[in-house]
Amino acid sequence: MGQHDEKMEMIEPAVRSFSLNHPCSRRQFLKVGGISIIGISALGPVLARGEARPLIIVEQAQGIVVADPVKCVGCGRCELACTEFIDGKASPTLSRIKVDRNLNFGPKGVFALRQGQGNWGDGLVIQDLCKQCSHPVPCADACPKDAIVVVPPSNVRAVDPEKCNGCKICLRACPWEMISFDPDSNKATKCFLCNGKPKCVEACPAESLSYVPWRDLRNKAPHRMTTTAVTLPGKAEACQECHLAGAQKIVGQGIPKFFGGVKAGRPSSLRGSGFKWIDMVGTALLSIAVVFVTVHGVLRGVVKR
Repeated sequence: MGQHDEKMEMIEPAVRSFSLNHPCSRRQFLKVGGISIIGISALGPVLARGEARPLIIVEQAQGIVVADPVKCVGCGRCELACTEFIDGKASPTLSRIKVDRNLNFGPKGVFALRQGQGNWGDGLVIQDLCKQCSHPVPCADACPKDAIVVVPPSNVRAVDPEKCNGCKICLRACPWEMISFDPDSNKATKCFLCNGKPKCVEACPAESLSYVPWRDLRNKAPHRMTTTAVTLPGKAEACQECHLAGAQKIVGQGIPKFFGGVKAGRPSSLRGSGFKWIDMVGTALLSIAVVFVTVHGVLRGVVKR
């Protein structure tokens, strides 16, 4: 019993410290609350390591199909070759290359009339093709099931039918409306370059299609629609982890360059450092906020004294 009493004497003070009846000042409450919030925030990334991270495509595609509309005769063989090879059926509306929708009036639609492109305009038929977007990939970032994946070795963006649930969100995410939907299988589908041997290129009798190393064509073709899909919060947070680190590197490179130019007495340019005007504004606002919070804390301490 003697040892038991000694243990109880050691434990009781600790138990009383956690009691709800223990007196706690406002200052102590704020300190404990602040420490708790900081601890939870610090533990968040640690706990998240065990969870499945959202799929974010950063690998760049190795190839892409490009088109020469001057050579296109609008025969539609590329669309038939695409669907017959992949889907086993002739269905131009399901094709991953879009020619039929631009045949009469071009990509701008009927409002262009004879002043536009297409057979009812200047005769120029425009082929719409998947851009194999580099990061960020709109359709992949909007997919709630991570069904748009990278397929090596060409790193093409393709729809995984096992993951796709037919929600059609990716259709609203692509600005060029290049995602197709098969009502028979209730799955989305997009160009995956036929694993490096595009059948549309092989089938074109006018040789207006070519399979070439990847190049950025996103600024070459105007958007066909305003996207309504948004990047999921989990993917946006995961992106910030990468972009914030990149922003820190940019700031680290840009500030020494700026002050080096000032010290040398010559005008400084941010070109070449990757430091854009929006980065400069953000850095300035962040610095002002940090200074304000610091001064505010110091003044509060002085006033209380």
